[in-house]
Amino acid sequence: MADGRAQVRRRAGLRLWLAGGWLALLVLVAIFAPLLAPKDPLEQDLFAGRLPPFWLTGGALLGTDSLGRDVLSRIIYGSRIALTVAIVSGVITCLIGAGLGLLAGFWRGWVDVLVSRFIDIWMAFPPVLFSILLIAVIGPGLFSIIIAIVVIDWTRFARVVRAEAMAQGAMDYVASARVAGRGRMGTMLREILPNVLPIIVVLLTLEMGIAVIVEAILSFVNLSISTDDPTWGGMISEGRASIHQAWWVLVFPLVTLFLTVLSFSQLGEGLKDRFDPVLR
Repeated sequence: MADGRAQVRRRAGLRLWLAGGWLALLVLVAIFAPLLAPKDPLEQDLFAGRLPPFWLTGGALLGTDSLGRDVLSRIIYGSRIALTVAIVSGVITCLIGAGLGLLAGFWRGWVDVLVSRFIDIWMAFPPVLFSILLIAVIGPGLFSIIIAIVVIDWTRFARVVRAEAMAQGAMDYVASARVAGRGRMGTMLREILPNVLPIIVVLLTLEMGIAVIVEAILSFVNLSISTDDPTWGGMISEGRASIHQAWWVLVFPLVTLFLTVLSFSQLGEGLKDRFDPVLR
């Protein structure tokens, strides 16, 4: 049993180091983008369009796109938009969804009925069409993307946290806390919440990864921010049209997007294994 727990901890530690290292690097790149980017991401040079990466021609590090813009610089500045959407929308979604789920799962009664019915009604709307409709009404932009993600994805937190809070509420330690004279709110915050927190952390990191994908999809169909601003989805959309002439315009932002989403997922799993009270 002890060997099994040690093996889980080693795997969790490896996932945390790899995923956390990539995300930490991405955060630093986004913060210091003006210092790290070789060129202005909006600077065009039609005479230098579709230049291959440096190991093929000795030119730009990751090549240029059809308008002569530096691919590496656009990826670096695109990380700012991706991380902003991921962090802001993820935190807001977590606070709303997890808060409602915790209240419904622990307080039960009319609170649970009201929240559950609201979740069922909200989930009846197709999420992709709903997000496109919201952005069409509000207008494209960074704020619109964040609002669309929050409005759609809070139900994921609410459902999972509600179920986990119900399961924890049936445990003996909750009954002991109530017998000891602790109030319902104190029991929920000091007994239930710490044991539900690993699930919330996993959901939060997964939600950040989903937010990065959603922003890339909306950028891909030109429903994100201005088409001139560098976004990974916009670069993938442009690279798809010229994959046979300039594969690097598609491949490098696609790989960056894949590693970022994978890192958010593995970070959540690693944190869950590391801080889960049962494993501790």
